[in-house]
Amino acid sequence: MSLNQSDQLRIVKGSTLGQSYKVEDFLGEGSFGVVAKCRCTETGKMSAIKVIKNHPTIMHQARKEIAVLKQLQRLDPDLCHIVRWNDFFFDKYLICLNFELLDQTLNKFQQEHNLTTLPICQISLILYQMATALLHLSEIRIAHTDIKTDNIMVVDRHQQPLNFKLIDFGLAKNVCDLKPGDCVQTSWYRAPEVMLGLPLNEAIDMWSLGIMAVKLATGFHLYPGDSDYDTLAYMIETQGQPSRSILDRGLRTCVFFKRQNTSAQGWKFKTPKEMGHNSVEVRPLNLKSLADIEVVQKTGEKRNQRLFINLVTKMLHLDPDLRIKPVEFLQHSFFSIAATKGLTKKLH
Repeated sequence: MSLNQSDQLRIVKGSTLGQSYKVEDFLGEGSFGVVAKCRCTETGKMSAIKVIKNHPTIMHQARKEIAVLKQLQRLDPDLCHIVRWNDFFFDKYLICLNFELLDQTLNKFQQEHNLTTLPICQISLILYQMATALLHLSEIRIAHTDIKTDNIMVVDRHQQPLNFKLIDFGLAKNVCDLKPGDCVQTSWYRAPEVMLGLPLNEAIDMWSLGIMAVKLATGFHLYPGDSDYDTLAYMIETQGQPSRSILDRGLRTCVFFKRQNTSAQGWKFKTPKEMGHNSVEVRPLNLKSLADIEVVQKTGEKRNQRLFINLVTKMLHLDPDLRIKPVEFLQHSFFSIAATKGLTKKLH
């Protein structure tokens, strides 16, 4: 990885963070700072230390993250499939967040095994565990807001290769703090209610999980728009236009739609010319409906494919109020009793 961030933070391998965390390697970096693999010199235990840059905006966001992490301590991180947060400390003027050390991201897991797509059995395990995480987050009214494969990690590829955890709560919010018009979620995983400026809740995470499910099954992003307009255009082509009741409530609906009082739909999606926008088709996967999803499998599990598409359709309901909830998700027929029992045996 580039060491630009660690250089700026004056962190090098062999240096010590706080009183007792010796840096052994760098695991990642971002606009927030870096994540370092550290060994505690007092206990010998390994940790992932997220070191926050000394910038007012980023420091403010770090304090918000700590507030969310404190709420997460009410949950069992292993049963809930979320990363364990230990504590935070200061290294001079830098905030350092101490997390359990996990193994590799879901992206790297796929790359290591040369898997563009995953078999249905593995997808079911990942979705079941992530929906379990969302269920427990919803119970304490927290939205992660950044569900994607980069934020899902294998706990231990050798000892627990099919055990995954949700990480990175840097953008997580209490649901009561989500406001219409908030720009949240990575663009290709962004729910329609976010783009349209509707009231927001934890249903946005289920949408992102649905988009991720399609990516795991097909190898392609479903709606890889370069802008919200392009993403909405792809979405409408595949799933149809959101209902009038949804569009009527959106603070930003008029950005993308024209009101049509003479039409039963009430709104008409603007053309690229009307938007002053030059749209370029970038989809490798161009579906006319979600039913067109083809899960490539050597085993040819047609029934599971149909159940998978049924589940994804419920996850990607355009109306957030009608989108499947985590508790309903976990009871879906896609997760057979045998598969769930197998999951329990493998993970516990």
